[in-house]
Amino acid sequence: MMTGSHSPTLFLLFNHALTADQEADARSSLGIDRIVPAPQAIQVIWSNVPPDLEELTEYLKPVYTWLADTAEPNDFILVQGDFGATCLIADFTQAQGLQPVYSTTVREAAEDHLPDGSVLTVHRFKHRMFRHYKR
Repeated sequence: MMTGSHSPTLFLLFNHALTADQEADARSSLGIDRIVPAPQAIQVIWSNVPPDLEELTEYLKPVYTWLADTAEPNDFILVQGDFGATCLIADFTQAQGLQPVYSTTVREAAEDHLPDGSVLTVHRFKHRMFRHYKR
């Protein structure tokens, strides 16, 4: 982990593109001045957690290494994804003095009853806020 004084950075560790609303909220509510997406190799690992692994620590080692080598104390990590991997990374980042957060959303659903008797349901998710993981 690097050391030094700086404005906090937001590191992205999730499976979606950051929306304009999320970026604006991160800059205002978290006070970040920089957003760093995961490198492609890390993103591939994060987006493809094998469902048949009984234990994820070894699989996630490159993710741990990236965060330990890149993030500084008090930086934020937007972490969402596979439930078990997310829990492990949230614990790891807190132990490193980092601040894991996740995006909360408001979900709106609309149903359209079609002439053939089927129902088309559309879900719209809108960012509401960032919530801190707490131990």
